[in-house]
Amino acid sequence: MFAKKTKVLIVDDSAIVRKILTDLFATDPGIEVVGSAPDPYAARDLILSLKPDVITLDIEMPKMDGITFLKLIMKHHPLPVIILSSLSQRGSQTALEALAAGAIDVMGKPSSSLVTRDMAPELIAKVKAAAGARRFSSRPPAAPLAAPATPMAGAAYYDPRQIILIGASTGGTEALKDVLSMLPGNLPPILIVQHIPSAFSGAFAKKLNDVSQCEVREAREGDILRRGTALLAPGDFHIVLRKSGDSGYGVSLKQGPKIHFCRPSVDVLFESAAPLVGRRAVAGLLTGMGEDGAAGLLKLRQGGARTFAQDQKTCVVYGMPRVAVEMGAVESILPLDQIAAHIVKTAGAIAAKAS
Repeated sequence: MFAKKTKVLIVDDSAIVRKILTDLFATDPGIEVVGSAPDPYAARDLILSLKPDVITLDIEMPKMDGITFLKLIMKHHPLPVIILSSLSQRGSQTALEALAAGAIDVMGKPSSSLVTRDMAPELIAKVKAAAGARRFSSRPPAAPLAAPATPMAGAAYYDPRQIILIGASTGGTEALKDVLSMLPGNLPPILIVQHIPSAFSGAFAKKLNDVSQCEVREAREGDILRRGTALLAPGDFHIVLRKSGDSGYGVSLKQGPKIHFCRPSVDVLFESAAPLVGRRAVAGLLTGMGEDGAAGLLKLRQGGARTFAQDQKTCVVYGMPRVAVEMGAVESILPLDQIAAHIVKTAGAIAAKAS
């Protein structure tokens, strides 16, 4: 019996981009481009007649912009949508707005110069992951988060060598916003790897900073980690933990090869941290496709770190957490709305043992 192909509808006003994407998807036998449309009005009819599994959507289009169309899709005919956005400051802001409106992932809009051998496997993987996204399955959706009116309180004392490590991918931009909005501002330093294009990571860090009690920003080469600060790995750079003095940490940035098609890679961060942090770390994986971070989380747990993963029910894509659970890397499996409290409680318990 033949495996079911993932049916894709391409929506973009550029005939060149539609051709590039059609040719790109044709390289994978598991994907079928069932149609393409130059604007949302043409796409609307094709959605009803072709019943695609996934839509790739441009943002800047004639007749109706992509954000408005995305909101209509989510309201009337919910489908997994991958945004292909221009690599501009305006494109960065609208791409993040699209993720908040229900898009499942975002990539830089392809052009003849951008489509490389690196882009094809990543976009193909995103499309296949999107097709299986829980948010759009026949299972009932998880209940929305009920965030507390104010973030919870942290401990008065933390060991200066404590650290919090978080990795995420597909669906992670909104999951991270939910978690960070509920954390207090006095926690040990936090390092975050979110798979996101380089053009969008700076704007995403600012979005996280807007909802957080701690300071959130993109990491810079040589940064020293400080309590009450969360550093996000810049897009297209791996982030590596290193020692700084007798009881602190700093970070280095490097490009290097992609790991699991990803740069930044969660595994690079976690594996650099494993020999340094021991029992002083809280580390976990949120929703995401693939397996990046699972092997690194296992090394952290083997070194004594307290590890967690988001549960299947609340993940948009249960990929990275699933692999980590299957490898034995996860101590606690938690719904999204319990992760912030778990981080605070566990970090406090580590501090109490150290005092």
